[in-house]
Amino acid sequence: MPPIHKERLTILHTNDIHSHFEMVSSIAALVSKERDIASESPLLLLDIGDHMDRMAVETEGSMGQANTDIINLTNYDAITIGNNEGLTFTPDLLENAYSGLLCPVVCCNIREIKSDLCPSWMKEQIIITKDNIRIGIVGVTAPFDEFYRLIGWEALNPEQMLQEQITLLRPKVDVLIVLSHLGLPSDRKLATNLEGIDIILGGHTHHLLEEPLLIGNTSICGAGKFGQHVGKVIMERELDGKFRVVWGGCLPVDPFQEEESVTTALEIHRAQAVTALQRTITVTDHALPLNEGDQETPFGNLLAQSLRQFTKCELSIVNTGQLLGTLPAGDVTVGMLHRLCPSPINPCILKLKGSDIRYTFEQSLLSEYKEKQIMGYGFRGKVLGSIAVDGAEVFYDPSRSPFDRITKVSINGYPLCEDQEYIVGTIDMFIFGVGYDRIATGKDRKFILPEFLRDLLSIELQRPSSFNESHVVRWNKLV
Repeated sequence: MPPIHKERLTILHTNDIHSHFEMVSSIAALVSKERDIASESPLLLLDIGDHMDRMAVETEGSMGQANTDIINLTNYDAITIGNNEGLTFTPDLLENAYSGLLCPVVCCNIREIKSDLCPSWMKEQIIITKDNIRIGIVGVTAPFDEFYRLIGWEALNPEQMLQEQITLLRPKVDVLIVLSHLGLPSDRKLATNLEGIDIILGGHTHHLLEEPLLIGNTSICGAGKFGQHVGKVIMERELDGKFRVVWGGCLPVDPFQEEESVTTALEIHRAQAVTALQRTITVTDHALPLNEGDQETPFGNLLAQSLRQFTKCELSIVNTGQLLGTLPAGDVTVGMLHRLCPSPINPCILKLKGSDIRYTFEQSLLSEYKEKQIMGYGFRGKVLGSIAVDGAEVFYDPSRSPFDRITKVSINGYPLCEDQEYIVGTIDMFIFGVGYDRIATGKDRKFILPEFLRDLLSIELQRPSSFNESHVVRWNKLV
């Protein structure tokens, strides 16, 4: 790194930590060390979204307040939201989670539909002054408008909104930083199309840039995922009075280094979260197995039942990979369902032709689909698994050739009609083209928020006949 001889600004940035709490104390320790290194010049610490992930017990049990506490203890200067904050928490829950936040949340492309304004806890842009250096910060998040509208928000075009904020900010600041939870392809477009941005700190696509990507006068940076790295950028004021990037990269986080205050806070939050998740939903006298590799198991059937009961559709289709183990006998708690079905996956409804349903069922019999590994799109399991259904009965012969194994399908007792459209309850992950391609072609799709699959399971477990129905055979193997 260059020696200090000019007016200097150090910027540290994190993104897509996804509640990997095993790393946050080590991140805080690294940040503390970097503050000591930069003691003679100002340092800025920023997060680019998806700090929260409801797969973590601490986040689920505290509804995000554990994340806020960690952000405070690490002394962030500003953050933006990712889709994991914006779409897996209701607006009220997120407002409550951020109620004790000590730094601003910056995002310019989210509006409340009712007021046409940012939520009260969010700012479009801010100016931070450190040692007479005026730093403008703007945030943008991935514009999943179809989903945001379901919770009362509108996600606006990030490039257009950034242009407005750049026009306002640029004359007032020495450095202009964009916190972009859009992904690297979008960051490239922003740098190409918009003038006046000094640095784009990126996230969402989990890209790790070992050195800044320079497009025009804009440096693009990204620090990977899960808190494994902290991004670092050094800017210096040149003779013309402008600040320019003189060094950038990503620092590996040493998991053996910890910040005591953060470690202590985490222990407290985890204990409180475990207690909060001990609420009993129901009590069972026998387990519901989930046998890996089997086409049909009772727990998978229960998941399909919960989806069909909730959506009121003719049939439901879901992958058993959403479930991570057997539902044991005894007390079924909120925490148990969170552990067994951790993905923030939402239900949806669509119309699907009979021929596409049959094709999807044929796909599910192939080992390459059952064992297919899935990453992202809200999925927190390991592999796709089999298909669980409710409202359908399938007969198949595993000895026959692929895509010719199903001999008969009935929907609610009637033979499947290839040309008929059926109303199907399924999951949003499939609509994104992940898993079974024919489901993604369904018509008249309707997404349902904010309920997750584990919320549907909780409802279904309290329905009197649900356990008995889960043992009813849907997939009939012909020998």
